[in-house]
Amino acid sequence: MNPLIQRREPDRSLELPGGLHPLVRRVLLRRPLQSVDELDLSLKNLLSPDGLLGAGDAVDLLVRHLQKQSRILVVSDFDADGATSCALTLRALHSLGFENLDYIVPNRFEYGYGLTPEIVELAATRDPDLIITVDNGISSLDGVESARQAGIEVLITDHHLPGAALPRAEAIVNPNQPGCRFASKSLAGVGVIFYLMLALRARLRTEGWFTGKGLKEPNLGELLDLVALGTVADVVPLDFNNRILVNEGLRRIRAGRACPGIQALLQVSRRTGRNLVAGDLGFAIGPRLNAAGRLDDMSLGIECLLTESMDAAYRMAVQLDGLNSDRRLIEAEMRDQAFNNLADLELGDEQLPAGLCVYREDWHQGVIGILASRIKDKYHRPVIAFADAGTADSESEAQLKGSARSIAGFHIRDALDAIASRNPGLISKFGGHAMAAGLSLDRDKLEAFSQAFDSYAAQALDEDALQARILTDGELEAGEFDLSAAEALAAAGPWGQGFPEPVFDGEFAVQDLRVLADKHLKLSVLPADGHAAVEAIAFNADLSLDLKPGDNVALVYRLGVNEFRDSRRVQLVVEQLRLA
Repeated sequence: MNPLIQRREPDRSLELPGGLHPLVRRVLLRRPLQSVDELDLSLKNLLSPDGLLGAGDAVDLLVRHLQKQSRILVVSDFDADGATSCALTLRALHSLGFENLDYIVPNRFEYGYGLTPEIVELAATRDPDLIITVDNGISSLDGVESARQAGIEVLITDHHLPGAALPRAEAIVNPNQPGCRFASKSLAGVGVIFYLMLALRARLRTEGWFTGKGLKEPNLGELLDLVALGTVADVVPLDFNNRILVNEGLRRIRAGRACPGIQALLQVSRRTGRNLVAGDLGFAIGPRLNAAGRLDDMSLGIECLLTESMDAAYRMAVQLDGLNSDRRLIEAEMRDQAFNNLADLELGDEQLPAGLCVYREDWHQGVIGILASRIKDKYHRPVIAFADAGTADSESEAQLKGSARSIAGFHIRDALDAIASRNPGLISKFGGHAMAAGLSLDRDKLEAFSQAFDSYAAQALDEDALQARILTDGELEAGEFDLSAAEALAAAGPWGQGFPEPVFDGEFAVQDLRVLADKHLKLSVLPADGHAAVEAIAFNADLSLDLKPGDNVALVYRLGVNEFRDSRRVQLVVEQLRLA
């Protein structure tokens, strides 16, 4: 079933400034702007930490431990959001005067996700007085109880949706916990801990801590490069507040003021900081950082973000780049296996289950999230990919870990909650967001779960909801296929989840084409309005179309810039290609 191409409708009630580039104006009228004030992404418009429920208790806790110079242990998640959250916490606390800092990032293959009792047992060997969770912990009821029994206090900072009960931690900071009035519910984990550090610095300033200790008050804005990277990599919605955070972080990186780790990751991914956009963080830097947690140990990624040595950062970035190459190979093999299996079911898209569960015993646990996302994109259905957890002592005790990705209109965490309520004991544990979630279950319950998941999805999703759609900003007009228009669009960002990058559609005549690396199409196309030929690139193109010069094609594309040596020229980045 091919996606439907639909054009976004403009909000004609919104008054935009007259000085905007005409193309930028057209695009912004089709974005979820509440007012023209949301075009001002300066830090003065950032929400105050005051609205974050639990922030006051957390600051009290941190001040008490700072005064005693307690041993602090950060427990991180093993993705890019977790890594940036951990690095930011350690950097910020050190600058505020904390001296005894350490961290643990659970190896996903040994311990799984979150503050589990097993992680608390490992943490206890470090003899901490306080555990701070970053990007995890809101579902860690058992882990927090284990910490209490061990005499370790716990501060939870998280952004995931809570369950019916909250852990009995000393303090919880999470904009999505019940009763929190913080206006932005879309903060990533790194955004939550950044806000807590702002609140802590404000308290210490009021109490005269810096002057009393002869410390220079730190500029926490220096950490916004980490906030931008973690926010974009975690694909949280870019509401107004997140756009401010990401925009300020990008400004620091473009100005050459990023930490050595991010600078090194830019080098190995062949990106230049001066023209960096949010998409580069999401598609180039984030995956290389994530590769450590997917295939090995995220400690490598955290150390890369913590080091002050450019040489050390580069050596670690090279290792991360190699892990990312390995991840791509593993993912490609798993994707081919999954698509081949699903093709056996595909007598027509309507024959596929409404909710897809896929599993092979040889799949890599660290890559199933990406696999689920790829299958979701191809078939436009909620998907859960499973792999062996690798911790079983016997076949009957074998556990599977699942990674879920969803489509618009299907809240995947709520779906898992409903299935668990209707089928007690079917799911061991779960957690997540509207669009992504994780779960564990016994291997011998996979078939029953798959049926329950499909049944729930079939009830919740009608034929219209299962129809994939590509939303565009319409056709480009004569004279808009130029470098100034492309640069104006890039400058109007950051673009991302919830504030999508501009995408256009139209018909073109193929003037010339060639295949690159056996999978990409480099094209020269003529717009229908008679404009001069324009370069286009279609990555991972469907070569079975057997295009030739003279063919007419319908393209969905982004207006990009191709940089080669000292040359910059406009290039269409093709998202969808069909014969017209």
